Amino acid sequence: MDLQLDQLRALHAAVTEGTFDAAAKRLQVTPSAISQRIKALEDAAGRVLLQRTKPVRATESGLAVLRLARQVELLAGDTARELGAAHSPIRLPIAVNADSLETWVLPALAAAPAGICFEIHREDEEHTTRLLRDGTVMAAITSTSTPVQGCKVERLGAMRYRPMAEPCFARTWFGNGATAAAYAVAPVVLFDRKDDLQDRHLRRRSRQMLDPPRHYVPSSTGFAEALRLGLGWGMLPDLQSANLRDTELVAIDGDAFIDVPLYWQQWRLDSPALSSVAAAIADAAAESLR
Repeated sequence: MDLQLDQLRALHAAVTEGTFDAAAKRLQVTPSAISQRIKALEDAAGRVLLQRTKPVRATESGLAVLRLARQVELLAGDTARELGAAHSPIRLPIAVNADSLETWVLPALAAAPAGICFEIHREDEEHTTRLLRDGTVMAAITSTSTPVQGCKVERLGAMRYRPMAEPCFARTWFGNGATAAAYAVAPVVLFDRKDDLQDRHLRRRSRQMLDPPRHYVPSSTGFAEALRLGLGWGMLPDLQSANLRDTELVAIDGDAFIDVPLYWQQWRLDSPALSSVAAAIADAAAESLR
Protein backbone atom coordinates (compact mmCIF):
# COMPACT_ATOMS: atom_id res chain seq x y z
CA MET A 1 0.00 0.00 0.00
CA ASP A 2 1.20 3.48 -0.90
CA LEU A 3 -0.07 5.55 2.02
CA GLN A 4 0.75 9.24 1.75
CA LEU A 5 1.51 11.42 4.77
CA ASP A 6 -1.10 14.05 3.85
CA GLN A 7 -3.72 11.29 3.52
CA LEU A 8 -2.90 9.90 6.95
CA ARG A 9 -3.09 13.38 8.45
CA ALA A 10 -6.49 13.90 6.86
CA LEU A 11 -7.81 10.66 8.35
CA HIS A 12 -6.42 11.51 11.78
CA ALA A 13 -7.86 15.03 11.70
CA ALA A 14 -11.27 13.86 10.52
CA VAL A 15 -11.64 11.31 13.31
CA THR A 16 -10.21 13.61 15.98
CA GLU A 17 -12.27 16.65 14.99
CA GLY A 18 -15.43 14.72 14.06
CA THR A 19 -16.22 16.36 10.68
CA PHE A 20 -14.47 17.05 7.38
CA ASP A 21 -15.09 20.78 7.85
CA ALA A 22 -13.36 20.83 11.25
CA ALA A 23 -10.52 18.67 9.91
CA ALA A 24 -10.07 21.09 7.00
CA LYS A 25 -9.88 24.02 9.42
CA ARG A 26 -7.25 22.24 11.51
CA LEU A 27 -5.09 21.37 8.50
CA GLN A 28 -5.80 24.71 6.76
CA VAL A 29 -7.15 23.13 3.58
CA THR A 30 -10.62 22.84 2.05
CA PRO A 31 -13.19 20.21 3.08
CA SER A 32 -13.00 18.95 -0.51
CA ALA A 33 -9.26 18.33 -0.08
CA ILE A 34 -9.93 16.31 3.09
CA SER A 35 -12.56 14.24 1.26
CA GLN A 36 -10.24 13.60 -1.70
CA ARG A 37 -7.32 12.58 0.50
CA ILE A 38 -9.40 10.16 2.52
CA LYS A 39 -10.92 8.69 -0.65
CA ALA A 40 -7.40 8.20 -2.07
CA LEU A 41 -6.35 6.57 1.20
CA GLU A 42 -9.32 4.20 1.04
CA ASP A 43 -8.46 3.35 -2.58
CA ALA A 44 -4.87 2.58 -1.55
CA ALA A 45 -6.00 0.44 1.38
CA GLY A 46 -8.77 -1.24 -0.61
CA ARG A 47 -11.13 -0.74 2.32
CA VAL A 48 -13.70 1.72 3.59
CA LEU A 49 -11.94 3.48 6.45
CA LEU A 50 -14.55 5.99 7.63
CA GLN A 51 -18.25 5.92 8.31
CA ARG A 52 -19.59 9.23 6.98
CA THR A 53 -21.69 9.89 10.05
CA LYS A 54 -21.78 12.90 12.37
CA PRO A 55 -19.32 12.65 13.95
CA VAL A 56 -17.37 10.54 11.46
CA ARG A 57 -16.20 7.21 12.84
CA ALA A 58 -13.42 4.88 11.83
CA THR A 59 -14.38 1.42 10.63
CA GLU A 60 -12.53 -1.62 11.96
CA SER A 61 -10.08 -1.31 9.06
CA GLY A 62 -9.94 2.42 9.63
CA LEU A 63 -8.82 1.91 13.22
CA ALA A 64 -5.74 0.03 12.02
CA VAL A 65 -4.82 2.85 9.65
CA LEU A 66 -5.66 5.42 12.31
CA ARG A 67 -3.12 3.87 14.68
CA LEU A 68 -0.52 4.21 11.95
CA ALA A 69 -1.54 7.83 11.32
CA ARG A 70 -1.15 8.70 15.00
CA GLN A 71 2.20 6.94 15.22
CA VAL A 72 3.45 8.82 12.18
CA GLU A 73 2.25 12.15 13.59
CA LEU A 74 3.99 11.51 16.92
CA LEU A 75 7.28 10.54 15.28
CA ALA A 76 7.05 13.49 12.89
CA GLY A 77 6.60 15.80 15.86
CA ASP A 78 9.60 14.27 17.63
CA THR A 79 11.70 14.77 14.50
CA ALA A 80 10.57 18.37 14.07
CA ARG A 81 11.60 19.16 17.64
CA GLU A 82 14.92 17.40 17.16
CA LEU A 83 15.56 19.63 14.12
CA GLY A 84 14.91 22.72 16.19
CA ALA A 85 11.24 23.42 15.47
CA ALA A 86 10.47 24.06 19.12
CA HIS A 87 7.24 25.83 18.18
CA SER A 88 5.85 22.61 16.71
CA PRO A 89 3.57 21.09 19.40
CA ILE A 90 3.14 17.36 19.83
CA ARG A 91 -0.40 16.16 20.53
CA LEU A 92 -0.45 13.21 22.94
CA PRO A 93 -3.82 11.53 23.67
CA ILE A 94 -3.80 9.51 26.90
CA ALA A 95 -6.47 7.76 28.98
CA VAL A 96 -6.61 8.30 32.74
CA ASN A 97 -9.03 7.12 35.42
CA ALA A 98 -10.92 9.87 37.25
CA ASP A 99 -9.38 9.39 40.71
CA SER A 100 -5.82 9.52 39.36
CA LEU A 101 -6.70 12.57 37.28
CA GLU A 102 -8.07 14.37 40.34
CA THR A 103 -5.11 13.55 42.60
CA TRP A 104 -1.63 12.86 41.23
CA VAL A 105 -1.61 12.75 37.40
CA LEU A 106 -1.92 16.45 36.49
CA PRO A 107 1.18 17.45 38.51
CA ALA A 108 3.02 14.63 36.74
CA LEU A 109 1.99 15.89 33.30
CA ALA A 110 2.99 19.43 34.28
CA ALA A 111 6.52 18.09 34.87
CA ALA A 112 6.74 16.78 31.29
CA PRO A 113 8.75 18.81 28.74
CA ALA A 114 7.12 21.89 27.24
CA GLY A 115 5.55 21.60 23.81
CA ILE A 116 3.46 18.49 24.49
CA CYS A 117 -0.29 19.06 24.22
CA PHE A 118 -2.28 16.48 26.17
CA GLU A 119 -5.67 15.22 25.11
CA ILE A 120 -6.93 13.43 28.21
CA HIS A 121 -9.68 10.83 27.95
CA ARG A 122 -11.26 10.11 31.33
CA GLU A 123 -12.20 6.46 31.63
CA ASP A 124 -12.39 3.82 34.34
CA GLU A 125 -9.02 2.12 34.83
CA GLU A 126 -10.57 -1.24 33.90
CA HIS A 127 -11.71 0.11 30.52
CA THR A 128 -8.82 2.32 29.36
CA THR A 129 -7.27 -0.58 27.44
CA ARG A 130 -10.16 -0.36 24.96
CA LEU A 131 -8.99 3.11 23.99
CA LEU A 132 -5.46 1.79 23.52
CA ARG A 133 -6.69 -1.12 21.46
CA ASP A 134 -8.71 0.99 19.03
CA GLY A 135 -5.99 3.61 18.66
CA THR A 136 -7.85 6.46 20.36
CA VAL A 137 -4.96 7.00 22.80
CA MET A 138 -1.24 6.33 22.71
CA ALA A 139 -0.89 5.62 26.42
CA ALA A 140 -3.15 4.83 29.36
CA ILE A 141 -3.25 4.27 33.09
CA THR A 142 -4.96 0.93 33.49
CA SER A 143 -5.55 -1.82 36.03
CA THR A 144 -4.60 -4.47 33.45
CA SER A 145 -1.09 -5.91 33.61
CA THR A 146 -1.42 -7.81 30.33
CA PRO A 147 -0.15 -5.52 27.55
CA VAL A 148 -2.41 -4.61 24.67
CA GLN A 149 -1.00 -5.81 21.36
CA GLY A 150 1.69 -3.39 20.24
CA CYS A 151 2.08 -1.89 23.72
CA LYS A 152 4.44 -2.22 26.65
CA VAL A 153 3.43 -2.07 30.30
CA GLU A 154 5.01 -0.84 33.53
CA ARG A 155 3.60 -1.20 37.04
CA LEU A 156 3.03 2.13 38.78
CA GLY A 157 1.78 1.01 42.17
CA ALA A 158 -1.68 0.88 43.73
CA MET A 159 -4.35 3.29 44.92
CA ARG A 160 -5.77 2.32 48.30
CA TYR A 161 -9.51 2.80 48.85
CA ARG A 162 -11.38 2.67 52.17
CA PRO A 163 -15.13 2.70 52.95
CA MET A 164 -15.81 6.23 54.19
CA ALA A 165 -18.85 8.19 55.33
CA GLU A 166 -19.90 11.41 57.02
CA PRO A 167 -19.82 10.91 60.84
CA CYS A 168 -23.56 11.41 61.40
CA PHE A 169 -24.34 9.04 58.52
CA ALA A 170 -21.94 6.48 60.02
CA ARG A 171 -23.65 6.65 63.42
CA THR A 172 -27.12 6.38 61.88
CA TRP A 173 -26.49 3.44 59.57
CA PHE A 174 -23.49 1.69 61.17
CA GLY A 175 -24.06 2.42 64.86
CA ASN A 176 -23.90 -1.31 65.64
CA GLY A 177 -20.93 -1.91 63.38
CA ALA A 178 -20.28 -2.51 59.69
CA THR A 179 -22.37 -5.65 59.48
CA ALA A 180 -23.84 -7.30 56.42
CA ALA A 181 -27.30 -6.29 57.63
CA ALA A 182 -26.22 -2.63 57.83
CA TYR A 183 -24.59 -2.71 54.41
CA ALA A 184 -27.77 -4.21 52.93
CA VAL A 185 -29.82 -1.08 53.70
CA ALA A 186 -27.33 1.81 54.00
CA PRO A 187 -27.32 4.08 50.91
CA VAL A 188 -24.12 3.85 48.87
CA VAL A 189 -22.50 6.24 46.37
CA LEU A 190 -21.02 4.94 43.11
CA PHE A 191 -19.11 6.83 40.42
CA ASP A 192 -21.13 5.33 37.55
CA ARG A 193 -22.57 1.98 36.47
CA LYS A 194 -19.11 0.68 35.58
CA ASP A 195 -17.91 1.30 39.13
CA ASP A 196 -17.61 -2.10 40.85
CA LEU A 197 -15.48 -1.04 43.83
CA GLN A 198 -18.29 -0.66 46.35
CA ASP A 199 -19.81 -3.99 45.30
CA ARG A 200 -16.43 -5.67 45.68
CA HIS A 201 -16.31 -4.45 49.26
CA LEU A 202 -19.91 -5.58 49.86
CA ARG A 203 -19.11 -9.07 48.57
CA ARG A 204 -16.10 -9.30 50.87
CA ARG A 205 -18.13 -8.29 53.92
CA SER A 206 -21.34 -10.23 53.26
CA ARG A 207 -20.28 -13.15 51.01
CA GLN A 208 -23.46 -12.47 49.04
CA MET A 209 -24.92 -10.03 46.52
CA LEU A 210 -26.41 -6.99 48.25
CA ASP A 211 -28.45 -4.27 46.55
CA PRO A 212 -28.65 -1.23 48.85
CA PRO A 213 -30.06 2.14 47.66
CA ARG A 214 -27.58 3.70 45.20
CA HIS A 215 -26.53 7.19 44.15
CA TYR A 216 -24.45 7.69 40.97
CA VAL A 217 -22.11 10.69 40.98
CA PRO A 218 -19.81 10.66 37.90
CA SER A 219 -17.21 13.09 39.24
CA SER A 220 -14.27 12.31 41.48
CA THR A 221 -14.60 15.59 43.36
CA GLY A 222 -18.40 15.31 43.37
CA PHE A 223 -18.16 11.75 44.69
CA ALA A 224 -16.18 12.89 47.74
CA GLU A 225 -18.58 15.80 48.22
CA ALA A 226 -21.57 13.43 48.11
CA LEU A 227 -20.00 11.42 50.94
CA ARG A 228 -19.22 14.58 52.90
CA LEU A 229 -22.86 15.71 52.58
CA GLY A 230 -24.13 12.38 53.91
CA LEU A 231 -25.77 10.97 50.78
CA GLY A 232 -24.18 7.59 51.41
CA TRP A 233 -20.96 5.71 52.05
CA GLY A 234 -18.38 4.96 49.39
CA MET A 235 -14.86 3.74 48.66
CA LEU A 236 -12.60 6.81 48.71
CA PRO A 237 -8.89 6.78 47.86
CA ASP A 238 -6.49 7.68 50.66
CA LEU A 239 -5.08 10.41 48.40
CA GLN A 240 -8.44 12.23 48.64
CA SER A 241 -9.45 11.44 52.21
CA ALA A 242 -6.05 12.65 53.49
CA ASN A 243 -7.19 16.20 52.70
CA LEU A 244 -10.38 15.85 54.78
CA ARG A 245 -10.79 16.27 58.53
CA ASP A 246 -12.17 13.53 60.79
CA THR A 247 -15.22 15.75 61.33
CA GLU A 248 -15.99 15.50 57.59
CA LEU A 249 -15.44 11.80 56.84
CA VAL A 250 -14.61 8.72 58.88
CA ALA A 251 -13.74 5.11 58.05
CA ILE A 252 -16.79 2.94 58.70
CA ASP A 253 -15.20 -0.51 58.62
CA GLY A 254 -12.07 -0.48 60.72
CA ASP A 255 -8.92 -1.03 58.67
CA ALA A 256 -10.75 -2.52 55.68
CA PHE A 257 -9.39 -1.39 52.33
CA ILE A 258 -9.05 -2.40 48.68
CA ASP A 259 -5.86 -1.79 46.71
CA VAL A 260 -6.39 -1.11 43.00
CA PRO A 261 -3.16 -1.79 41.05
CA LEU A 262 -2.30 0.70 38.33
CA TYR A 263 -0.14 0.21 35.25
CA TRP A 264 1.17 2.49 32.52
CA GLN A 265 0.64 1.07 29.05
CA GLN A 266 1.96 2.83 25.95
CA TRP A 267 2.60 2.13 22.30
CA ARG A 268 5.95 0.53 21.49
CA LEU A 269 7.45 3.55 19.76
CA ASP A 270 10.91 5.07 19.99
CA SER A 271 9.45 8.47 20.80
CA PRO A 272 11.30 10.93 23.06
CA ALA A 273 8.03 12.76 23.83
CA LEU A 274 6.21 9.59 24.87
CA SER A 275 9.22 8.39 26.87
CA SER A 276 9.48 11.69 28.74
CA VAL A 277 5.81 11.54 29.72
CA ALA A 278 6.20 7.92 30.86
CA ALA A 279 9.15 8.95 33.04
CA ALA A 280 7.18 11.84 34.58
CA ILE A 281 4.24 9.52 35.32
CA ALA A 282 6.54 6.90 36.88
CA ASP A 283 8.27 9.49 39.11
CA ALA A 284 4.94 10.87 40.33
CA ALA A 285 3.54 7.40 40.95
CA ALA A 286 6.60 6.47 43.01
CA GLU A 287 5.84 9.40 45.35
CA SER A 288 2.04 9.07 45.45
CA LEU A 289 1.09 5.39 45.13
CA ARG A 290 1.73 2.41 47.35
